Amino acid sequence: MRVMARHRLGDFMLDVAFEGPEDGVTMLVGPSGAGKSATLAIVAGLSRPDSGVVAIGDRVLTDTAARLFVPPERRRIGIVHQEARLFPHLSVERNLRYGLVRARDRARRIEPDAVIDVLAIRHLLARRPRDLSGGERQRVALGRAMLSQPDLLLLDEPVSALDPVRRAEVLGFVADLKRRFALPMLYVTHSADEARLLGDHLVRIEQGRVTGQGSVTAMLPVREITGEVVAPGVVRIGDATMPVAGLDAPVGATVRLGW
Repeated sequence: MRVMARHRLGDFMLDVAFEGPEDGVTMLVGPSGAGKSATLAIVAGLSRPDSGVVAIGDRVLTDTAARLFVPPERRRIGIVHQEARLFPHLSVERNLRYGLVRARDRARRIEPDAVIDVLAIRHLLARRPRDLSGGERQRVALGRAMLSQPDLLLLDEPVSALDPVRRAEVLGFVADLKRRFALPMLYVTHSADEARLLGDHLVRIEQGRVTGQGSVTAMLPVREITGEVVAPGVVRIGDATMPVAGLDAPVGATVRLGW
């Protein structure tokens, strides 16, 4: 994934350039108003930059010098927002099938059963969105985006509206999607902890400009924290809980994590 864009939004100038891994998660990290969501809009094709290039692998989606602009519906990009934005009148199953409808002209690489199982939502298929928790709605939104057979998944602060328990739950499922499908993702967050948990490459944006980028381990200093195992693979740290892949400790144990 390659992004270079200059774009004026009123008094705000966005001027960013970065590259991300083809099968990993690129984290866009920075304060509110830094330009993270504006960058996502340009990648998604919802906004045309004044100048720039957006490419996924060898597939160029925007090239202003060549007057090339692929419309959003043809970009093969899935998007998950802060709110799930599910169709309230449709069941979970029909919301998921909408993703397949969007992908009707694409080769099916991601099968519904695989997504349903990874996200653990099979028991929810007959329900309506109003009958779901916030975390369950976000899991369905993730599933719908995945079933559109995207070449890239955009996540715009997908857990920021959730309480700590639901946030940890959904982050665990995003990590599972990453491991299972090796799909490139561009993930917007304020949270260094989310970046450490999910990211492969980190791009720091401040006041519309990239102020640093590199591996997550290089960009974020390691710190040690102590927590209590409250469920298999889940640790409570203060008032928050978080999934820890590969954790082999009994419930109730105190563990020390490098973070």
